[in-house]
Amino acid sequence: MKGPAALDFIVDQLSPLGNITVKSMFGGHGVYCNGVMFALISKSVLYLKADEVNRPKFEELGIPPFQPFPDKPGVMQYYAAPPETFEDPASLRMWAGGAVQAAQRAAAQTRKATPRPPSKGRGGKPKGPKPVIRSNH
Repeated sequence: MKGPAALDFIVDQLSPLGNITVKSMFGGHGVYCNGVMFALISKSVLYLKADEVNRPKFEELGIPPFQPFPDKPGVMQYYAAPPETFEDPASLRMWAGGAVQAAQRAAAQTRKATPRPPSKGRGGKPKGPKPVIRSNH
């Protein structure tokens, strides 16, 4: 999977899943579905997002997690798409669909865990109860 034609192939094959976009990043590409990153391409390999739900399928096939720096410890929760999926569009969409769901679950968890700062009203002042003004009259 090399060059612009490969990126076009991925976008075309996965477009039934939603709005597929590709962005350059760190010498590779991030692949997004409806704004959520669910895959990456590094050194011509498509890696799909995994979590506790879909990771066992990759592990059953003996596919290791993506290790961005082979000479250093540490892996990312992305796994190479099984090679045979590129011969069967439905299979590729099934595997990628699982990655989209994993990315959506991760995004939902991040939103729950990240507290929001108080919203601000006009003039950049925090919203909140209006001060009570008391008069001695």
